[in-house]
Amino acid sequence: MKLLRHIPFLKAVLWYSITAFGGPQGHLGMMMKTFVDKRRDITQQELLDYNAFCQLLPGASSTQTLTLIGYKRGGLTLAILTLLIWILPAASIMGGLSFLIKYFDTKQTAHNLFRFVQPMAIGFLAFAAVRAFTLVVRNRVTRIIMVLSMLVTYFFFKDPWIFPIVIVAGGLITNFSEKKGIKPTTVPYRPIKWGNIVIFFSIFLLSGILSGTSRKQEWPNRKSYNLFENFYRFGSIVFGGGDVLIPMMYEQYVARPTSERIIRKNQNVIKVDQDDFLTGAGMVRAIPGPVFSIASYVGGISMKNEGKTKQIIGCLIGTIGIFLPSALLVLFFYPVWHNLHRYDSIYRALKGINAAVVGIMAASTIYLTKDISLMGIVDGKTLSLLNIGVISGTFILLMFSRIPAPIIALICLLLGFIF
Repeated sequence: MKLLRHIPFLKAVLWYSITAFGGPQGHLGMMMKTFVDKRRDITQQELLDYNAFCQLLPGASSTQTLTLIGYKRGGLTLAILTLLIWILPAASIMGGLSFLIKYFDTKQTAHNLFRFVQPMAIGFLAFAAVRAFTLVVRNRVTRIIMVLSMLVTYFFFKDPWIFPIVIVAGGLITNFSEKKGIKPTTVPYRPIKWGNIVIFFSIFLLSGILSGTSRKQEWPNRKSYNLFENFYRFGSIVFGGGDVLIPMMYEQYVARPTSERIIRKNQNVIKVDQDDFLTGAGMVRAIPGPVFSIASYVGGISMKNEGKTKQIIGCLIGTIGIFLPSALLVLFFYPVWHNLHRYDSIYRALKGINAAVVGIMAASTIYLTKDISLMGIVDGKTLSLLNIGVISGTFILLMFSRIPAPIIALICLLLGFIF
């Protein structure tokens, strides 16, 4: 019965999950509009705190942030339901694509319908950066941290370790630069669920043992064990989100099987066709939901020659393997992070941490902008003007109107269909 009062929230999560385009950069702005401004499930400060914390962890950061919103509202049960509702649409689309890829030109479909998704995501990210700036950047030290974080992140954007390094550095600066001690607010103690981290390491160890044993002894279903170990390992070590995960998967399933060493040893490793992989990598950036859902596609496409039942199992293995570590890590470490707020040094560090996050958001906005056409003519059409219009229009609507974020996403899809 307690869950009944959370049905409106779960409906909002479902609506968000089918309209949250643009990858993690766009997700944060849409979260701010949906769960802060419209529903008021959390405050803007809490969202920034969750985002900063999740940037310090490996795994899918936007997925972890949304899971924490559910956790804050209704505890563990609601957090799990939130996670499942969030990943199900994207995982279903990408898993289904592994079956349908041979029937239609997914590249052209994605190009036409989703051509304005990235400009829209930039608009969402710019909105989130401006809103966060007004809240946390209020003195000279935080302004300096923001600018330095922006510059460092921009020039080392593809280095997955840059995000936690910048955030930790920002926290250290304000911790030592504050002249007055700040008495921490009364923060209730949260018990630490040690079972989550025990489960995390147990699965990590067990999956590695089973994968290695199945390969050496040539078990009939060894590919399933290998896939789960691969995806669970990826979800456990990846910093930087989908932009890091996709190249890692490419190396594992496309480049490595064709290397001289593997061919010379005659190892029967899991292999994915390059064109199939690149099609999935392009499609996952266009659909709503987490970029990590590409694991659902790769899991399915790697089993496509073994029957539909095995292919469905591959999709499920990819989905569970990639998202389970993120959930276990965030649910274990969040109470630790929360309890640290009780200490004076951590409380002071939060100013620098949040300023660094704003710098990362600003750098991401600029970095992503360089990847779209803002000048000239593309395919005989003045897409540059349309891209600028979508970026500015998305930003203006978010800042000065009450139009829900999902409606803005649908408008951008309609523009892609028209133009």
